[in-house]
Amino acid sequence: MQFVITAYDGEGMLDKRMEVRPRHLEGMERLKKHLVCAGGLLDEAGNLKGSVLVMEFQNREEVDKYLANEIYVREHVWEKITVERMNVVYAQGERIQ
Repeated sequence: MQFVITAYDGEGMLDKRMEVRPRHLEGMERLKKHLVCAGGLLDEAGNLKGSVLVMEFQNREEVDKYLANEIYVREHVWEKITVERMNVVYAQGERIQ
């Protein structure tokens, strides 16, 4: 089952985001079997303001476990997070369903 996670940074968190970003990317590398796609949300000036991740997990409990260990959550970079189920049909130009 796929989930789209949209996470917005708290006000003034760009420096903190950049400080912990290497650990976030290490975590993404460990979780790559769950990743469909992921990237940063940009503001009008092109600065990172949040993240969008499409991830494959068996259930919502696994998503919540991931989020509880996500460095951007633990370091309070992400302020607002939404999680919704998604049915991925195409990924990287390939139909998968």
